[in-house]
Amino acid sequence: MRQMFFFMLPFMLSNAMQVLYSTIDMIIVGEYVGTAGISAVGQSSQIVNFATMVCLGFSNAGQVLLAQALGAGKKKETNNIIGTLFSLVLILAVALSAIILVLRSVILDVMNIPKESYDMAMQYMIICAAGLVFTAGYNMVSAVLRGMGDSKRPFLFIAIASVVNLVLDLLFTGLLGWGVAGAAYATIIGQAVSFVFSLFYLYKRKESFGFDFERNSFKINRQYAKMMASIGTPMAIQSGCINISMLFVNSMINSVGVVASATFSAGVKIDDIINKISQGIHHAAMPMVSQNIGAERQDRAKRVVYSAWIFSGIWTVVFIALYIFFGKQMFMLFSNDTAVHEMSSTFIKAILWMFPALAMMRGTGALIQGIGNARLSMVLALLDGVILRIGLSWLFGIYFDWGFYGFVLGYGLAPYGFAVPGVIYFLSGMWRRHKVLAKDI
Repeated sequence: MRQMFFFMLPFMLSNAMQVLYSTIDMIIVGEYVGTAGISAVGQSSQIVNFATMVCLGFSNAGQVLLAQALGAGKKKETNNIIGTLFSLVLILAVALSAIILVLRSVILDVMNIPKESYDMAMQYMIICAAGLVFTAGYNMVSAVLRGMGDSKRPFLFIAIASVVNLVLDLLFTGLLGWGVAGAAYATIIGQAVSFVFSLFYLYKRKESFGFDFERNSFKINRQYAKMMASIGTPMAIQSGCINISMLFVNSMINSVGVVASATFSAGVKIDDIINKISQGIHHAAMPMVSQNIGAERQDRAKRVVYSAWIFSGIWTVVFIALYIFFGKQMFMLFSNDTAVHEMSSTFIKAILWMFPALAMMRGTGALIQGIGNARLSMVLALLDGVILRIGLSWLFGIYFDWGFYGFVLGYGLAPYGFAVPGVIYFLSGMWRRHKVLAKDI
């Protein structure tokens, strides 16, 4: 537990900075543009997040291979693993960026964006999609650092990006009056700075990291590419499904009106703060599980899961208390609209049901991904992200006619589709029979 505590703190701070990065956009847009601007940023960012999470799935796959290789003492193989990961993720980022830009109008039409927000949402999505390679690049380098047990540097790089983003947000959106487009430019420039710094750090310490940055090293190794694809594709589908389901939920909520859209966008951003910070526990547990599995220490991997549960349980209680006592004040950070403030109480009543599921997922989710069981992770994500998130939102919001409360309740209950089966998988011991990937590296 002591190891995990000090290992996870930089991850939690790094994720807090990453959320702060996008939260700044919404707060400043809410101040200078208004409710329609909040809706535009909240809705269009879901599309870019979808592409980012797909790339992150492959980055996490590379992290699992790297951590298991190190745990098994196979340090010589790290050069090919890192080089293959770099090439795959950057190619994928460019392809996804092109797809979003080509299909931008179709995507926003499907999302049923309120007409007051449509043009601004289009601007934000185009600019952020064009800079997707920087976001994917930063996450890729961070995955390499996490796989090697470094949690401090990712925090430093995202802190730099957050400062750049804040300064440019105030300059572009506030002082120059560029509106939502200014927030998008600030986001992309901040991410580009973060990527360049992280890449420079990796290059300066290439000997200790085992990657020489030679041109030949960026050639895709078929064996490792196949292994990354077998792990990364289900992980990418898992991440993508959750974001795709958000498009459908957003579409249902957008039909209620721009106030509901803005309230949900602000609420999801607050939820994202809670989710991402606690995800630092997952980021710490995952490489710890992977390295112990590679070293054939299943007993230690099991203790990692229990430690993750304890820490995530404590964190969950803290945030439930914050929501109960200061929920409305948190929404007031994003919007001056009293209608949004009034609707926030409805969001809070529904979303509180979600937090116990998140606490369970931090430990078992890290285990499932850490051992490389991407297929199970994908199946559970489909259950959570598609079947339950869309199905329950429709059931409560439309069939039972509970409106905005029903939509948010369905969104909040969906994670139990991952959490409960994950706990059963861990406690039953079935995870012990999964093949150790390091044997094939």
